[in-house]
Amino acid sequence: MRVDKLLSKLCLIKTRSIAKNACDKKLVKINGKIAKASAMIINDDIIDFELYGYFNKIKITEVPKGNVSKVKAPEYYEILTRDKLDL
Repeated sequence: MRVDKLLSKLCLIKTRSIAKNACDKKLVKINGKIAKASAMIINDDIIDFELYGYFNKIKITEVPKGNVSKVKAPEYYEILTRDKLDL
């Protein structure tokens, strides 16, 4: 699944277009490398992104097959770090 679509589906970023813009501005990394919006995500990938004033590092435990409800979204990832950015 594309990284912009995944971040949107798992309710980590509000919309897919915001996720795409974050990728275009080089705010999203997959396994330490800057990611394009079209980059594919697999299980156990680590995604870093800076958005909404926070630095987030998450590990994808399972890539969802279809739509995901907000309640079940946290089952697909593990938050490794969430730090407030000094702006």
